[in-house]
Amino acid sequence: MRDLNFPKYEFRYKEMDNQQYIFDIIRKKFVVVTPEEIVRQHLVHFLIEDRQFPKALINLEKVIRFNKMIRRFDLMVYDAEVQPLLIAECKAPNIPITQETFEQVATYNLVLQAPYVFVTNGLQHFCCNIDLKKRQFKYIADIPEYAAL
Repeated sequence: MRDLNFPKYEFRYKEMDNQQYIFDIIRKKFVVVTPEEIVRQHLVHFLIEDRQFPKALINLEKVIRFNKMIRRFDLMVYDAEVQPLLIAECKAPNIPITQETFEQVATYNLVLQAPYVFVTNGLQHFCCNIDLKKRQFKYIADIPEYAAL
């Protein structure tokens, strides 16, 4: 796998039944290695180690309902009042970030109402701050540290 546009992190791996697994520090278990999962794990470590996000306020791959459809978000961070703060969509490095990707996460955010949205394929990252009342957004250079949100 090629290098991602994240700092280098130490991950725990294991192999079982000819399949490679990576330890997920949020779900506290080994999960199957896929290109998308590698991106998700890099983002988790980035948020915790580089942006000081509390591990206890991060949730991965949870189901939400939208117009009677069941969807699953990649990553959600909550604020101190356990309200959605940031939703992230992770794609494999070979999947380009497109308008469709933004529409996917925007659809999730209609339900979740997080003021920050982050989209990454591990190579490109896009972060937006959303004014939910004005229904406007602006791109920001990077995810701020947790304390600044």
